[in-house]
Amino acid sequence: MFAAPAIQLAGVGKLFSAEAGGSVTALSGVDLKVATGEFVALIGPSGCGKSTILRLVAGLDRPSDGSVTVHGGDPEALSRAHKLGFAFQDAALLPWLDVRNNIAMPFRLAGVDQNMDRVAALIDLVGLAGFERARPDELSGGMRQRVAIARALVLEPEVLLLDEPFGALDAVTRRQMNLELQRIWSAAGTTTLLVTHAVDEALFLADRVLVMSPRPGHIVEAVTVPFGRPRGPALLREAAFHALEDRLTEALIPDVTDQPERIQPIA
Repeated sequence: MFAAPAIQLAGVGKLFSAEAGGSVTALSGVDLKVATGEFVALIGPSGCGKSTILRLVAGLDRPSDGSVTVHGGDPEALSRAHKLGFAFQDAALLPWLDVRNNIAMPFRLAGVDQNMDRVAALIDLVGLAGFERARPDELSGGMRQRVAIARALVLEPEVLLLDEPFGALDAVTRRQMNLELQRIWSAAGTTTLLVTHAVDEALFLADRVLVMSPRPGHIVEAVTVPFGRPRGPALLREAAFHALEDRLTEALIPDVTDQPERIQPIA
């Protein structure tokens, strides 16, 4: 176990320049902790800074205010050590490579020997046995996302970041992928931070759900999910699940007295 939280944001703000010459405050005063091995979901209205938080944790951006640490250190250090996995809404597979070689790509990027036993184990884990030689255009959308998740896990990351990984899938496939992701996460035990617009998806997958405000984004509510694991499809029909889903959906509705943020000139 790590002494520090796996992920910690303290007083984080993020300012972006606007094309018109002003600035937009994407995040303000964000405090967030994720424990080692925990699965946390971020939900919030579009444009509230959810994906910005993932980029900060990945070391792809720097905060304008506050601090971001991963295992007590600089996020970029974890990225340089190839101990951070990232999966996006777009699977972004290389079309000329088959499943095996797409999953193995991080080994090449990291400049380390390819562990094809590890690749084979992940193919089994994500349920793609028999499709090792298939190219992306021969796979369904859900299968391509399984490849992307396996690729994100191949270097055995300490932190897994998921940015709407199933957002482009139809409702039936998305629900099946939620079941698969729960199974994969239970087997891997990787600290995971998920961004999603789907409240039911967040509740089904996460240990905790964090609700963000409209821009400038900050955490307005944190809910510990009370349902045990493993979670099956029957949970989605339970009254307690729907009651909590309704509560979180209500938390996403902005106060009608809120005024839209004005773009401020950069001094």
